[in-house]
Amino acid sequence: MNTMSHRGYTARVELDDRDNIFVGRILGIRGIISFHGETVARLRAEFSQAVDEYLAECEERGLEPEKPASGKLLLRVPPEIHGKALVVAQAAGKSLNQWATDVLRSALRGR
Repeated sequence: MNTMSHRGYTARVELDDRDNIFVGRILGIRGIISFHGETVARLRAEFSQAVDEYLAECEERGLEPEKPASGKLLLRVPPEIHGKALVVAQAAGKSLNQWATDVLRSALRGR
C-alpha cells in the first residue's frame, strides 16, 4: 500500500488505470475525504489542500476535527487468547495494555 502524510493525516494512494490518474483517500477517519492528481506532485498538492480545507471547515463550524486515532483501542478476541496474552504480559512484568502496545509497535516497525 502506498501512503502519504500531511499534518498528522495519512492517505492511501492508488493508480486509477482506467482514468490514468492517481487517487487518494484519507485513512483513519469516518468521513470520506478523497483527492486525485495526474502527477505525483499534483496529488501531493491536492492531498495537502484536502486536509487543510477539512481543518478550516471544522474551524468555521466550531467542530473538533476527527483525529486519525484517539489512542483508545477496543479489541474483541477469543477468551483463550485474552487469557494467554494476560499471562504473557504479567510474566513480562507489564500490564496487558503496555504489553499489547509493545507488540503492536513491534509489528508496525518499519512500516
